[in-house]
Amino acid sequence: MTETISAGVQSDGTSDGARVDPDALREILTECDPAPLLMSLVHLTGDTALLDEFGARLEYSRPGTHYGTPTPGALPAGQYPQDVVDDVRARALEILTGSDLVAQLEVPAPDLFSAMARVATSQEVDEEFIPLLREQAGFVTDERYVPVTATPPTDFEVIVVGAGITGINAAIKLGQAGFSYTVFESRDEIGGTWTRNTYPGAAVDTPSHYYSYSFELNPNWSRYYPTGPEYQQYLLDVVAKHELREHIRLKTSVQSMTWSEEDQVWEVVTRDRAGAVEHHRAKAVISALGMLNSANIPDVPGLDTFDGRVVHTAEWDADLDVTGKRVIVLGTGCTSVQVVASIVDKVSALDVIVRTPHWIVPERTVVHDVPAGQRWALEHLPFYNQWFRLRSYWFASDNLYRLPRVDPEWAASHFSASAENDMVLKNAQKYLRDSFPDRPDLIEKLTPDFRPYAKRIVKDPGFYAALKRDHVSLHRASFERVTPEGVHTTTGEFIPADVIILATGFTLDFTTKIDIVGRNGEKLADVWKGGEDPRAYKGVQVSGFPNLFVTSGPNSAPNHGAGHNITSEEQVHYVVECLQYLLEHDYASMDVRQEVLEEYNAEVDKALDETVWVHTGGPVNSYYRNSSGRAIVPCPWRLVDYWTMMREPDAEDMTFVSGTGAPAESAR
Repeated sequence: MTETISAGVQSDGTSDGARVDPDALREILTECDPAPLLMSLVHLTGDTALLDEFGARLEYSRPGTHYGTPTPGALPAGQYPQDVVDDVRARALEILTGSDLVAQLEVPAPDLFSAMARVATSQEVDEEFIPLLREQAGFVTDERYVPVTATPPTDFEVIVVGAGITGINAAIKLGQAGFSYTVFESRDEIGGTWTRNTYPGAAVDTPSHYYSYSFELNPNWSRYYPTGPEYQQYLLDVVAKHELREHIRLKTSVQSMTWSEEDQVWEVVTRDRAGAVEHHRAKAVISALGMLNSANIPDVPGLDTFDGRVVHTAEWDADLDVTGKRVIVLGTGCTSVQVVASIVDKVSALDVIVRTPHWIVPERTVVHDVPAGQRWALEHLPFYNQWFRLRSYWFASDNLYRLPRVDPEWAASHFSASAENDMVLKNAQKYLRDSFPDRPDLIEKLTPDFRPYAKRIVKDPGFYAALKRDHVSLHRASFERVTPEGVHTTTGEFIPADVIILATGFTLDFTTKIDIVGRNGEKLADVWKGGEDPRAYKGVQVSGFPNLFVTSGPNSAPNHGAGHNITSEEQVHYVVECLQYLLEHDYASMDVRQEVLEEYNAEVDKALDETVWVHTGGPVNSYYRNSSGRAIVPCPWRLVDYWTMMREPDAEDMTFVSGTGAPAESAR
């Protein structure tokens, strides 16, 4: 279909003057989302009266009020009534027929953007969200906050550890700001998670059109939730576009980092695959390792005696063929459901071992391809891609903020944490009942005994459907021991097997696997008690470790919604602002005050004490919490709040050392 249309539109929304074939256009419009389509018409015509004309026919809700199973007759959040959909498409056919696709309106001013965002979402969009939405939807690029008058000197070297989504982002932004940098990556290729997770069915569980860089929108996603290989290719394309390869050292791991107070630099030791050790000096270090890097291999007696194949999903063997094999999968989290749905048609027998079930919800687009008409619009209609991304972000971010929060009055008499949390519970329970109307045994085995969001919510890629197959069995148990022939479970069953797949996730690292020594010889691993109790200022800085920036640090994960991509952009932005601040004031280093770090974490703990991550409602084994029950992963703030606090450093919270090596007065 797309070949019949002659049109070419640049990524910034401008056109090369080509025209649209009217016959193909009718079919395309049936596959276009009406809201971004309407916004694109406003850009094309410059006619803002379209907002009043169609906006007057919409009902506007407050964010977060339409989650879960809607009331009878109510539309899901953001969905236009069918008569409005039909009329938007009819108007689009009229406007686009014969159009040269040249936008009359470019990036809207904030006031107009606000009005457009309200109509685009059919929700109230408060003014505090506008700067964030303009950036995250790709209308404007990252804005610098610290005044830029000083150029980074050539000897101001920055080391980035890790070449995943955050490390690539850091490389791009450091380069654009003029800083010299080197990225060290221990693996064979860039991509982080997506070079490690290559198991069958590996996919991103955040919408593709949102889970990407705001400054590198991709109109060509083939699926609404990208597969691992497709996402990896996206990252490779970004690296190629920005010519980052010359700055990235693959197969090279960082062994140690030691702060030299005398020289005000980090002394970094690396080792490559050949064993060659090198010493480097850097003014600043950015850890972009993420928090989940090491495969969590359960300690099961006899696992090493198994005669078949044992493979962890994070260490997948590309040569493994499960066709016709008896396979056991341990785990029912995000990874397990993808593996099970992917291999069910290949194996002769599949036994799924459920230790702790997750709440699983339906998501109609999680396995769907993006229709050809939608892809054409994303690529060619001015600003359609930006508005499509805005909606993807809006409904997957702070719209969901209330869901994991505890209403004490409600929670006192309900299993769920609040009325909003109860909507998620009811939605998941209904999906479970509807999936297994004649299997009360499966419903019982798959029902968690903790509140929704206490562990990660899982979007079903076909897991429930796979469990209905005759050759599939579900066991609510764990491994007791493994013999050469198979697995003995904790419920006394013996399951023969040819292949054991461990979908048991990762251990939580928070950079503590690297020997990092700060001021006064303190080790980060000791300060963070071996990773058991990590605490950082804004999730990024640790007192006693000047010019060290830990991305994906403690209490900085957006576990209520959205994705790692937004926090990585926020944190990288903050790092660049901090480095520029040093240059502008001729400082050699900055370090967060210990009392400020403690005050910040007290606020974090207080806010988290109002969530299901602390008040789970039942026994939970989750990487969100440490052994004492403290939530160490989730960020307690709304994304808009975290974005705002990360715009620039607060000098009052820091101590500085001048370029001469002497302590400098802070703003406090």
